[in-house]
Amino acid sequence: MTAVKRSRRQVRLSRALGIALTPKAVKHFEKRPYPPGEHGRARRRTESDYAVRLREKQRLRAQYMLREKQLASAYEAARKAPGLTGEALVENLETRLDALVLRAGFARTILQARQAVTHRHILVDGKIVDRPSFRVKPGQTLQVKPKSQATTPFQVAAAGAHRDVLPAVPGYLDVQLEKLTAVLTRHPKRAEVPVTCEVQLVVEYYAR
Repeated sequence: MTAVKRSRRQVRLSRALGIALTPKAVKHFEKRPYPPGEHGRARRRTESDYAVRLREKQRLRAQYMLREKQLASAYEAARKAPGLTGEALVENLETRLDALVLRAGFARTILQARQAVTHRHILVDGKIVDRPSFRVKPGQTLQVKPKSQATTPFQVAAAGAHRDVLPAVPGYLDVQLEKLTAVLTRHPKRAEVPVTCEVQLVVEYYAR
């Protein structure tokens, strides 16, 4: 899929889900804050409980760019964890390496963050990790590989160019952007995680 097609798809998905998934989608969403398609402007009919829960699940999935199987697996792990399942689900997803690369400001979108990981630009505690799903533990350090830091995309990131489109750095990350390093200082808490989702509805979707 070309970058242009991918961008259009993300914009369309953003409008369908009612949230802006990329900085580019924000502009399109402001112009057309209704679902895509010929009936997009029409008033939504009353949705079923299933449809509401499905949309919340799709929202969460889209913000982390996960396949259905990946999200279902994450839900099962969260269900077995102590505490509230929905909170555990988001907290677990947020410690994925690609998510933290995005939160730290090393990339502009979750897709760019994932590519940075798979293209072997990211170190965890000094070792290359190329799995976006790698779970980072509190105390571990993320860093853009020194050789990669000299490239234009990461020079742009180090200058803070993505900060205008990203949420503020959450409290569980200690970021030195100019050095392109970040430390996960503790486990994220759901209230701090900048994702738009009613997680209890996601839990209800999977528990049905």
